[in-house]
Amino acid sequence: MCGIAGRLGATTLDPGRERRALDLMANRGPDGEGVHRVEARGGALTLLHTRLSIVDLDARSDQPFVKDGLALVFNGEIYNHPELRADLEAEGAVFRTSGDTEVVLEACRAWGRRAFDRFEGMFALALWDGADESLLLARDRFGEKPLYWTRGPDGALVFASEIKVLAALTGIRPTVDDAQLRRYLVNGYKALLTERRTFYSDVHDFPAAALARLDRPADPRPETYWRLTYRPDETMTAEAALGGARERVHQAIALRLRADVPVAVRLSGGIDSNVIAGVASAVHRRPITCFSIVEDDPRYDETAAIRSTLARLNLPNVQIPIPRERFLERLDDLVGYFDGPPLTISYYLHWLVSEAIHDAGFKVALGGTGADELFTGYYDHYLFWLAAMREAPEFDDLVAGWRATYGRFVRNPHLQNPLAFIEHPSARDHIYLGRERFASYLTRPFDEPHREVAYAASPIRSRLLNELFHETVPVMLHDDDLAAMRWSVENRAPYLDRDLAEFLFTVPDRHLIRNGLPKHLLREAGRGLVDDAILDNPRKQGINAPVTSFVDFSDEAVRARLMEPGPLFDIVDRGAFEALLGSEITLNSESKFLFSLVAAKLFLDRHAAWTP
Repeated sequence: MCGIAGRLGATTLDPGRERRALDLMANRGPDGEGVHRVEARGGALTLLHTRLSIVDLDARSDQPFVKDGLALVFNGEIYNHPELRADLEAEGAVFRTSGDTEVVLEACRAWGRRAFDRFEGMFALALWDGADESLLLARDRFGEKPLYWTRGPDGALVFASEIKVLAALTGIRPTVDDAQLRRYLVNGYKALLTERRTFYSDVHDFPAAALARLDRPADPRPETYWRLTYRPDETMTAEAALGGARERVHQAIALRLRADVPVAVRLSGGIDSNVIAGVASAVHRRPITCFSIVEDDPRYDETAAIRSTLARLNLPNVQIPIPRERFLERLDDLVGYFDGPPLTISYYLHWLVSEAIHDAGFKVALGGTGADELFTGYYDHYLFWLAAMREAPEFDDLVAGWRATYGRFVRNPHLQNPLAFIEHPSARDHIYLGRERFASYLTRPFDEPHREVAYAASPIRSRLLNELFHETVPVMLHDDDLAAMRWSVENRAPYLDRDLAEFLFTVPDRHLIRNGLPKHLLREAGRGLVDDAILDNPRKQGINAPVTSFVDFSDEAVRARLMEPGPLFDIVDRGAFEALLGSEITLNSESKFLFSLVAAKLFLDRHAAWTP
């Protein structure tokens, strides 16, 4: 895990801007830094890198990594690098390091574009080929590692792991995208990355599962190298589905335990992180330490489930109580590092957990991102699954199963009818819940209905693919990365594994939910490793908390800070915002909206004072 940046332009990079960029990347890579400069016919290239040492801790693996005409800056981890190394050595490659960086370079040399089909991991990279004087940019399948680009005032192409680094390299403060900010406030986080927008109109998000080759300072033209599609094997039995899922979950976790430093797990009371902890400890016998948020709100308190896991597995645990003091100060720090508002309050909690992981001396943490979108974990998934199963002879029993289990906990009014997506297949009112009310807080109208890609004939699979590649997973990965890297921690997502994902998308829909419980295959993959009380819990759980757990909005100092004049009130009606601060917040959607308003206020105030 590292920070990368680069500039390809007609002129050389100013040394002061180079230094500023490296300093801003220090959190991403506190263990080393490097620069590589090239003069070519397409212009002057500068590659920058800061290193967080995880694999092969020796300086021989420092970057930019230059070897036999190739120069690489690489952020991430290729978990199957030992296997790839063996294949490359069989083809004649000679290595001088034991890490994954040199494997990436030699794989690209030997296999070209085909190398990306063989990488299992997370990455954003830039590779300079001196033979044809070309620059290759690429990003991993799910977009776990970030890569942004923009154009400088002289037309130079500039790319980096973080937006603040782009600004340092160009000397330009990026322009806030007013429409994207209003989209954030009204429609929420699921609307933000459907088209890979950022909060800035002049900063672009390089797409996941894509690569682009350039020989001059031009806009990258990414080409997709991988797609996930639903190709069900209708002959697959329930036993084969479970066996295949269990094997691949265990293998995915094993790969992400590969590190030359100790590994932590972000443990909540939910299924996803408990399966990771159980498999890592009981199956792979790896010493791990768990870190958990402690919440005293009974709606979100998961202490009992966490304690049962720790007792069962005999694991050490660091518990992080939610601090009630300095919330605005802490959130302002987070907003400053994010170069934008965090997309949900969960990532304030993730930020707190990452701080504790860092303070305890850990560099690597595993979390459950992507499990809900691969295995069916949200309340609406059950109803989309029922729509997919509407022709099944046991359909009435499936509906009764929902009523007896998952359906008892649904609060969203649009999801309380089990036939919702059979009667209204295109209805998506539940996704942007409350948008009409939230839009009324704005100074100008904003009305953008939900849109999605029609990926598959199966209602549930189409929904999952939209979440994996447009709505939820890209947002979570964006904030996962920033919340962890603020504290120099590498976040790994075991469930975002290519072999696991492709297998799950061959499993017929009928095997996804059983006995009134979604996420059946993951629950059973953890059976015997995780307490049955956790695996059989029909209630959706995870790290969360209402904004009122963090701050008292009746405090005069808090209200005075939030009501200070600023650019937010060009977008949001000041009187309406003040009234909301003084109201009683009871609904989860209201709490999320209030958090977004507060984060947007801090973001716009910071942006107004930003000097690159």
